[in-house]
Amino acid sequence: MDNRFYPGVEADPSQLMAELRNIFDSEYQVHTVQVGTATVLQARKSSTLRDLAGLSSALTIKVTPEHGGTRAEMGMQKWLDKAAVATVGLLAFPPLMALAALGAYWQFKVTEDAWKIIEDHIAQKAGGYVPPMPGRCGTCGAANSAGSAFCSVCGANMRVGLTCNSCGTEQRDPSARFCNRCGKPLGAES
Repeated sequence: MDNRFYPGVEADPSQLMAELRNIFDSEYQVHTVQVGTATVLQARKSSTLRDLAGLSSALTIKVTPEHGGTRAEMGMQKWLDKAAVATVGLLAFPPLMALAALGAYWQFKVTEDAWKIIEDHIAQKAGGYVPPMPGRCGTCGAANSAGSAFCSVCGANMRVGLTCNSCGTEQRDPSARFCNRCGKPLGAES
């Protein structure tokens, strides 16, 4: 399950879940539940044909207010069925492999759309972009030594807010390995 910690921002879980529900079209079964302090949204896109073709998909999104910020977690399910369909498709019917790839792409796309909505909500609540806390990982919240390029606990990129060595553009994406302006690799040194 991928998770991100947003320090110093108190998200509105009910408003965020309402915003997230908008990305799931009428083909998804969606429900939201409260589990302790966490709000959980589960979305499932399935049918008999989708299950047989390996195109079924499910997504769980959990938003938890924590001391000093908000944690968002997202988990994708049913990736194994796509791998199984691809293996069977390769051996029995090669065009079936394309269906598994299409299902994997759709699931990746809805996950990326959900993270964008979460990031936009957090930025709106904070009045702008939320960088990781100094000395803390923006993904898991773990303390790290000053100047670390990557988190020692989860491996996340901690160069957010630093500038590209080649063109000087400030980097805002914690998962970026390449500059979003010039495309040059982001080195460990700043």
